[in-house]
Amino acid sequence: MSVRKIRMSAEGYKDLEKQLEFLKNVRRAEVAQKLKEARSFGDLSENAEYDEAKNEQAILEAEIADVEMKINNAEIVSDEDLTTDEIGVGSYVKLKDMEYDEILELQIVGSTEADPENNKISEDAPIGIAALKKRVGDILEVDAPQGIIKMEVLEISK
Repeated sequence: MSVRKIRMSAEGYKDLEKQLEFLKNVRRAEVAQKLKEARSFGDLSENAEYDEAKNEQAILEAEIADVEMKINNAEIVSDEDLTTDEIGVGSYVKLKDMEYDEILELQIVGSTEADPENNKISEDAPIGIAALKKRVGDILEVDAPQGIIKMEVLEISK
């Protein structure tokens, strides 16, 4: 079974490395301390604090494994790989909502970097899927829960 490469910017990759370092060096130590304290309470078979700390440890280790998997399968998209001819991961785009005559300014990013509050839209989100490979002047149709939204590509930058 081959694992799908996860496209991301160099900045997103660095953020994952920082997150992994924090999880391994800070969070592991915190959870280990909780386990040590819980063990000191005595009988482990009836120790809710110990059970909770073990559960927290399992969740932490799963999170570490997830971040390591993302790092190991990262495909870094550099600015040199981007073009202003068509939308790709990393592109900044200006879109015009055809129905409401509103302008949206977004960046299309890899799924691990998505942050809709900061206008970073995943390539796997409906707008991202519809936007990829489009050019200035193209109309994209976004399959959204409220129906099809039509948008015109006004600008592509990197």
